[in-house]
Amino acid sequence: MNVSQSSVTDRLSPQAEAALVNPDPVFQARLELLVALRWAEVQGLGEGICNHFSVLVPGTSDQFLLNPQGLHWSELTISDLLTVDPEGNRLEGKHEAEPTAFFIHSQIHLAKPAARCVMHTHMPYATALCCSQPGRLAWCSQNALRYYSRIGYDDDYNGLAVDASEGQRMAELIADNDILFLANHGVVVTATDIAMAFDDLYYLERSCMIQVLAESTGNPLRIVSEEICRATREQITKEAQQSYLHMEAIKRMLLRTHPEILD
Repeated sequence: MNVSQSSVTDRLSPQAEAALVNPDPVFQARLELLVALRWAEVQGLGEGICNHFSVLVPGTSDQFLLNPQGLHWSELTISDLLTVDPEGNRLEGKHEAEPTAFFIHSQIHLAKPAARCVMHTHMPYATALCCSQPGRLAWCSQNALRYYSRIGYDDDYNGLAVDASEGQRMAELIADNDILFLANHGVVVTATDIAMAFDDLYYLERSCMIQVLAESTGNPLRIVSEEICRATREQITKEAQQSYLHMEAIKRMLLRTHPEILD
C-alpha cells in the first residue's frame, strides 16, 4: 500500500481495513457488487426496487451473485446478496430472486461468456434517451466517446421480461457490444468485472445527462468526427486503471460512512 492509499484508509475501522485486503476473490466480488449497488443508489441510478446487478461467482461458470427481490439498494448489506444458478434458483442467501431480473441477466451471461458482470438500470437520463427518437447516444461529449462502437439498440419494446425468450432476444441484440439501450425501458451494461461495468454505467448516465441538457438549449449538438471518436475511445480504453481506482474509492467511502454494509 503506498503512502497516499494509507492516508485515505486511516479513518477506517479495523473491520473495514480487513475487508479491503481480504484475499478471498468471492468475498471481494460480494463486496464490490454491494458497494456498486449502494453507490448507484447514491448517484440516483436505480429505481425503487426494480433494477438489478449480477456477477459470475469467481471460480465458477454457472453461479451468479445477484441483489434480491424486495430490498432497496440503500438498505443492502453483504449478507443480503444471493447466489443463483442460470435459471435464477437460489443456491445461497436468505432472500428470493426476482424472476424478471434473471430472465434478462441469465441469457446475457450465457450468450456472452465475457460478460461476467451485467448491470440493468432505469437511470433517468439514459432512459430519457431510450424514450425519445432516434434514441441514440450522440458523440457530442468526451464522456460519450468511450462508448463509440460499443452500443447496441433494441428499438422494439415488448413489455416486461416475463420469460427467457425476452432475455434471449436482448442477448442477440447486444451481440458483440458491451451496452444495450432498451426502447421505452432502460439500459444494460456488461463488462468483464464489476469495476469496469460500474465505471461504464456511471459515465454512461453522465454522457446521457450532458446530451439531454445540451439538446434542451435548442441549439445543434457539436458532433465529434468518427476519426476522433475512435482515437479518443482508444485513449480512454488504455486508462482502464481509472475504473479500478474508482471502485477502490467507492469502497473506502462506503466502508467509512456505512460500516454496517459488512453485516
